[in-house]
Amino acid sequence: MTFESKPLVSIIMNCYNGEKFLIEALDSIIFQTYPFYEVIFWDNRSIDNSKKIFKSITDERFKYFLAPDHTTLGEARNKAIKESRGELIAFLDCDDLWFPTKLEDQIPLFNANSVGIVICDTLYFNDNRVIKQLYKSKPPPSGKVFSELIMHYYISLETVMIRKAALESLSEWFDSRFEVIEEFDVFVRISFLWELGYVNKVLSKWRVHNESLTWQKPELFPFETSLFIDKIIRLYPNIEIDFELELNVLKTNISIDQALISWKKNDKDKAINSIRPYLHKSLRATIIFFFIMIFGTKIFFFLYEIRKGL
Repeated sequence: MTFESKPLVSIIMNCYNGEKFLIEALDSIIFQTYPFYEVIFWDNRSIDNSKKIFKSITDERFKYFLAPDHTTLGEARNKAIKESRGELIAFLDCDDLWFPTKLEDQIPLFNANSVGIVICDTLYFNDNRVIKQLYKSKPPPSGKVFSELIMHYYISLETVMIRKAALESLSEWFDSRFEVIEEFDVFVRISFLWELGYVNKVLSKWRVHNESLTWQKPELFPFETSLFIDKIIRLYPNIEIDFELELNVLKTNISIDQALISWKKNDKDKAINSIRPYLHKSLRATIIFFFIMIFGTKIFFFLYEIRKGL
């Protein structure tokens, strides 16, 4: 299927008390050069001025929905998508930004029927400066990338556009249990069945700040990733044989996260026990074990930033 007829893009905005940066995010949509879109704004029972800010936009493409009840982020994304009508779906959280040609530059890659997801380069930034360009050193893998994503997940949500048919090819959409890996879960499962396309341009910006759920609940990463492994083994029974190496790397990363979190809580024994089984399997695990044994608690913050790539 080609998209010469200007496909509708459904932009999913999930919001919970997102007033602080919402105007900037909305402006970055308004200034898109591609005009055929709708915004599905799912308000997860905010108690700030998010609703007022969004509803100040009179453009009929901007559609407001109030959640009946507050839910997990995964479930909230599903509910928003159910209200969408587009052949393509893009995601923009209330604290992130797009450059004007973001939609226009990504759509042509879907002319390849095998492509289910398209990403672009992005900037990580805060109020003071640009922290890093995500793919500055080299472009990320594209095509069939399931193996790569399992071992080193490199997709940033604000860069993503997906084919709605790719989402509908899954047995479930976003997992309602997940708060911090809901995007990892669904995009990795899409990559098992579909190809990934990459636009080698900086088309978005991801805001780094302490209010982000990514930083508020780091302990959820290893817990939820363990649930993901159990699920994907259940969905694809041969995966433990076909992707044994990849799953072992993912399990090692879980243990590293658990060790770092325990170290932050000054539980040195638990941190060491979490990482000890992987000392002869992972250089990263060995290095972190060394730092845990030698240095004080301040080293945790340095290690955790390295682990997250920031």
